Amino acid sequence: MSDEIEIDTDDLERRMEGAMNSLKVEFASLRTGRASGSMLEPIQVEAYGQMTPINQLGTVNVPEPRMVTINVWDKGMVAHVEKAIRNSGLGINPQLNGTIIMLPIPELNEERRRELTRVAAQYAEHARVAIRNVRRDGMDQIKKAKAAGMSEDDQKFWESAVQDLTDKFIKNVDGALETKQAEIMQV
Repeated sequence: MSDEIEIDTDDLERRMEGAMNSLKVEFASLRTGRASGSMLEPIQVEAYGQMTPINQLGTVNVPEPRMVTINVWDKGMVAHVEKAIRNSGLGINPQLNGTIIMLPIPELNEERRRELTRVAAQYAEHARVAIRNVRRDGMDQIKKAKAAGMSEDDQKFWESAVQDLTDKFIKNVDGALETKQAEIMQV
């Protein structure tokens, strides 16, 4: 048996970082009253027999703070893109101008702001769960290493290291949520 059994905390950290990055993408898709091309990223359009992101069907621009435009490259896809936006639940009413779809971003009312903060909280909770799942995997690795002959002192050291990593990422999620909710509630 080896004297030093190490746990791959770099892998655990990379996976927790992945959960944070996923959370940032989800937060970017939340509409805060300002125009952003990233709010269209989760929308998929039925195009050429498969689901395709909008940014692969046209050019997404933000010409002014409360307007997003999509210049659809294929005239036949304009109606499909418009329908996907209407059905996306973003609460935006697309306006057609030839192959250009204009999306005026309406001011958010108080009720919609509160609803968006709840959605942001759900996204944050999903990230916390993902981070805790990575923590559980790390703790399982430690238990297997203990069975393979890891000393109790090493076990405590690695458990502490994994827990510290988990605490750090959970704190990051909480901070990101607080920032996003403040941004949403800002009038």
